Amino acid sequence: MDKKPALATPPGVKIREFVSGARLQIAFTWQARECRELLPPGPINKGSIQYAANLRAEIRRKVVDGTFDYAAYFPDSPRAKAGTPDSALMQTLLERQLETYARQVENGQMSPATYRGYEKSIQGERMRRWHAVKLRDVTPSALREWIGDMDCTSKAIRNMLIPLRSVFDDALNDDLIEFNPFDRIALAKLIRQTARASDYVIQPLTEDERERLLQACRPDERPMMQFWFTTGLRPGELQALQWDRCDFDRRTVRIELNQVAGVVKGPKTAAGIRDVDLSDDALRALAAQKPLSALKGARVWLNPRNGEPWETDAQIRKTLWQPLCTRAAIQYRNPYQVRHTYASSLLTAGANPWYVAAQLGHEDVEMVFRTYGKFIREDYQKPKAALRLAT
Repeated sequence: MDKKPALATPPGVKIREFVSGARLQIAFTWQARECRELLPPGPINKGSIQYAANLRAEIRRKVVDGTFDYAAYFPDSPRAKAGTPDSALMQTLLERQLETYARQVENGQMSPATYRGYEKSIQGERMRRWHAVKLRDVTPSALREWIGDMDCTSKAIRNMLIPLRSVFDDALNDDLIEFNPFDRIALAKLIRQTARASDYVIQPLTEDERERLLQACRPDERPMMQFWFTTGLRPGELQALQWDRCDFDRRTVRIELNQVAGVVKGPKTAAGIRDVDLSDDALRALAAQKPLSALKGARVWLNPRNGEPWETDAQIRKTLWQPLCTRAAIQYRNPYQVRHTYASSLLTAGANPWYVAAQLGHEDVEMVFRTYGKFIREDYQKPKAALRLAT
């Protein structure tokens, strides 16, 4: 069967094909820039094509007369929202970017914790450097100077730049700028040369300190701490652990849930879903916990202060860990050191680094070598060197 002949379109009118269907698009010049706008969805025929041609002609006349109002014709266009390229302020664009992130949270495409990180970056003191600056006035040299003066770790810098880079990506796609200033920056090299080294130190608790902490625990606190020291779970994994994931016969717990800022979801990577082996101490901790929480709901570990499931990492730190360190009279470290203590203890005892990586939920063993190298026995150093040569 012969194909239906394509409809002819006049200059400046084009038929665009999308998954949702075909749309008419018109092109015109405004403020010395080529603009392309889609018309509302609808049937495409000779009549609608003629309407598009007439609309384009009307817009072109008003552009010449200086009476064209972009928002009146295309209220949902990024150009109408941002104003002219010369007048679009970075503060406005950054706030709109934050609104986009908020919608992603509502749609389940972004976690609340990630949103709060972006919100902190956008509303923070460093980003205010750009608030009163017009979009087209942000130059590569100004960005290089700003990034070079951050005095942050490389991770902090990269997190800070994510929303800013998104603003410029969108502006370039919407023809609001001629080029993305980030494309003219050797960003990886700049961050490597100017970022401050992280001052976070892995400082595992000694066997004596662990024992003092456990001795300082109240009866309703000890099971969780004993279990944590012998499994090395991430704080969110500990909070989200449920009784139906505990297998006493196989001596394992299935880790497939993680709680971040009160929201329970799956791990970030496939490696995070795993079975963690339970020692005798871990099994005894679960047995001691059963009368305290098994009949109260799905969660294994509850906040002793209110008998409710833990909500955040900060709640554990403030209401349990900090007071416990004080009672045990040990030097304070952040509670994530419990995980480091578990890993370093296994490695010091001669455990296979590949086994440790699997128990921790790491995607590869290289992170174990990089993070806990000084605790690994010499007979595993050759595989470590081979890994580095291979990568």
